[in-house]
Amino acid sequence: MTNPVKLAVVGAGLVGRRHIAAITHAPDAVLAAVVEPSGARFDDVPVFPDLPTMFEAQQVDGVILSTPTNLHVDGALQCIAQGISVLIEKPLAATAAQAAEIAIASAASGIPVLVGHHRRHNPIIQKAVALIQSGGIGEVRVAHSTCWFYKPDDYFDNAPWRKQHGAGPISVNLVHDIDLIRYLCGEVVSVQAQTAPSRRGFENEDLAAAVLRFGNGAICTLSVSDSVVAPWSWEMTSGEYPIYPVTDQSCYLIGGSEGSLSIPDMRLWRHDGDRSWWNAISATIAPRNSADPLINQITHFAQVIRGNAAPLVTAQEGLRTMQVVEAIQTAAQSQKLVQITAYSDDVLAAVG
Repeated sequence: MTNPVKLAVVGAGLVGRRHIAAITHAPDAVLAAVVEPSGARFDDVPVFPDLPTMFEAQQVDGVILSTPTNLHVDGALQCIAQGISVLIEKPLAATAAQAAEIAIASAASGIPVLVGHHRRHNPIIQKAVALIQSGGIGEVRVAHSTCWFYKPDDYFDNAPWRKQHGAGPISVNLVHDIDLIRYLCGEVVSVQAQTAPSRRGFENEDLAAAVLRFGNGAICTLSVSDSVVAPWSWEMTSGEYPIYPVTDQSCYLIGGSEGSLSIPDMRLWRHDGDRSWWNAISATIAPRNSADPLINQITHFAQVIRGNAAPLVTAQEGLRTMQVVEAIQTAAQSQKLVQITAYSDDVLAAVG
C-alpha cells in the first residue's frame, strides 16, 4: 500500500483549521506539520513559527498555504524554491500582478501550484460541468449568479480589516462565484460593473453587480451583497458547509439553446416537443453524488503530488479569476467597459 503524502498547513486560522480537519479524513494524506506563529498546539503534530524553520526540521511532500492573502507570494515562492508542491487558499494573491508572479514561477520550475477554489471539487459542480460539456443544454448563451446574504455586525467588529477598502464582498466572496462561472461557461473577455457604498459606513462596497461577456459570445449577469437578507447564495443553497442554514433555492442559472440548468438544485429544464414558449416546459433533476469538496481537494492534491493527476485549479486558473475580479473593480470605478487581455497565456507561454 502506498504511504500517505505528508502535508504541512501554514496558517491555522479558521480556513487553516478546516484544511487540518479535511486532512484527517483523507486516506491519502497525513498532517506532518503546522506553521503557526501563535504557537498553538495540534495534538502530536509539530508546530513551527515559520516556513524556513519547518523546512529545516521536517520533511513534507506538500504545503497548504492558508495565510493572509498578502503573504501568499512569499510563501509560494519559498515552497517552489524547495521543490515542494503547494496548495494556496483563494484568492491566489492580492493582485493579478502578484498572481502572475506565482504562476510564472510555477511554470518555470515545473512545481505544481494549486489554488483552493474548492467548490470545483464539489460533486454538484462536477456533474454540472459534465452535463454542460456533453451538450445537455445545447450552446451556453446566458448565465446569472446571485450571491446575497447578511453578515452580522460582529463579523466586522471582530476583524476590523474587513471594513477597509479592498475587503468588500467582490474580493472576499464574489471571487468564488466568478471562478465557478468561468469553470461552467468559459473565459471572460470584457466586464461592465456598478458598486454601491457600504450602508454601514465602511470604506468598502457592500453591493456590486456586473455584466460579463465570454469569448464564446455568452453573457453573464451577477450580483453580490453582504448586507441583504436573502436565501440565494452558494453557502445557503449547497449545504457544503454545515455552519450555514440550508435553503431549497438555487444561486446559479445557466441558459442554453436546448435547455437551462439551475444550480445547486440541478434542475434541467426543457420544452416538451419543439422548442417554443407555447409548448409545455418541465424539469428533471440530474442525479449526483454527495461528498465534502475539501476532502476531495486534499485527495486530489495527494494525486498531483504523486504525479497521478494534473491540477484541477492551476496557478494560471487562479490568475485568470483574479483578472476578472480586478476588471470588475476597475469597471465600477471608471464606469467604462474593461477588456480582459489574455496576457496570462502570453506570459506563461514565454517561460513555459
